[in-house]
Amino acid sequence: MGGSDRKRGFRPVEKGCIKVVRKIKLFRILCRFSSEVAINGITERVYKDSSSFYRNKSQPQFGKEQTMLKRIIVVVAVLSLAVAGGSCAEESKTTAAKAQSLKGPVPRNVILIGWDGAQRDHVNECLARKELPNLKKLSEEGTYVEIDIEGTTDTKAGWAQILTGYYPRVTGVYRNGRYQPIPKGLTIFERLEKHFGPENIVTAAVIGKKGNVDADPPKKIKVKDNGEEEKAKKKKRRPRGKIIEEDGVKYRLVPGKPYYYTKDSMDLFENGLRLDEKVGKRAIELIDKYKNRRFFLFVHFAEVDAKGHKFGENSKEYNDALISNDHWTGRITAKLRELGLYDKTRIYVTSDHGFDEGQKGHGNAPYVFLATNDKNVMRNGLRQDVAPTILERFGLDLSRIEPPLDGVTFSEPAGRPTPTLGPQPRKKRVRQAK
Repeated sequence: MGGSDRKRGFRPVEKGCIKVVRKIKLFRILCRFSSEVAINGITERVYKDSSSFYRNKSQPQFGKEQTMLKRIIVVVAVLSLAVAGGSCAEESKTTAAKAQSLKGPVPRNVILIGWDGAQRDHVNECLARKELPNLKKLSEEGTYVEIDIEGTTDTKAGWAQILTGYYPRVTGVYRNGRYQPIPKGLTIFERLEKHFGPENIVTAAVIGKKGNVDADPPKKIKVKDNGEEEKAKKKKRRPRGKIIEEDGVKYRLVPGKPYYYTKDSMDLFENGLRLDEKVGKRAIELIDKYKNRRFFLFVHFAEVDAKGHKFGENSKEYNDALISNDHWTGRITAKLRELGLYDKTRIYVTSDHGFDEGQKGHGNAPYVFLATNDKNVMRNGLRQDVAPTILERFGLDLSRIEPPLDGVTFSEPAGRPTPTLGPQPRKKRVRQAK
């Protein structure tokens, strides 16, 4: 089990402040330019009649020119500040208008719950059989929409896209076997820490998996001369990491895991808990611990994915794991109600990928879901739409985020073509609960 519990001392830098600084710089340039124009004008007028100027030693004309110069600078200053103030005021009005257009108050807290490997079709069948009462109740208080996946349907790529809102070209996380640490500042955790300040929000992750939702540092591993490379090539399983040679010895450079940088900006990053019960109990402990503070909590359940790989998607074990995820989701919402936090908290339940129909893998499993008590979710969407939705609900201005997000908040029309994901899964039989 891995964990990290730390706090930083840096202060947040608001993008609005940066824009104001840019306006002030523009103002200074204008003032400097105006001064030069005015002084050049005075000089030209003085030298046009130098004899007249030198005859008048008291220099009353030059005093008038100085007065004119001061007036020009004052006028430019007023106009520049008016432009800057008007621009900032307009941006503030736009942000405020957007916040008012959303249904309900701005939540104090958000919890993102991950049902790793939960296939949408199977979840729908469980809902129809009333096996997921807590997911159903959550959806009735908000909504339940379909999520489709562009790109690789595996864990590393999935959660990186969900927790950042970016395609792999930005994060560098393409799949379980091709990844790097997500660049600093791109995750929901880091953006919230920067926006509110590290003392004003708690960001934490409680994760069932170890290897693919991880924060391990880069490694340099000595390559054993035992035919490992050739065996891997024959099996078409290319070993991870670049090979380097130092003093005649070969080493494999294994990159840091996706959340290697992210964990340093978080209050808690704890993974490798494996069992739903351990994850659920730890999440409830944290909710109780931070009940008097604003928080963003990522709760990751891993048993659905584990049972799918071991027994197959159509198995009773996979079905029971979905029921387990639902049980602990219900325990979390019950704790929020007990503490009087439920109405102040938005909950989003989603998955990183589905499962191939009846199989033990998810090589082509792009159909998942989003269930939430957020009434502002208005449409179906893509995996990368989750992050902008959460950031917007916390009050961040999405238009100021750099680089621009690839995802679009669920509170707005997507404004993009529907992706081509391949054939829809076949209509499956309705499983009977055992």
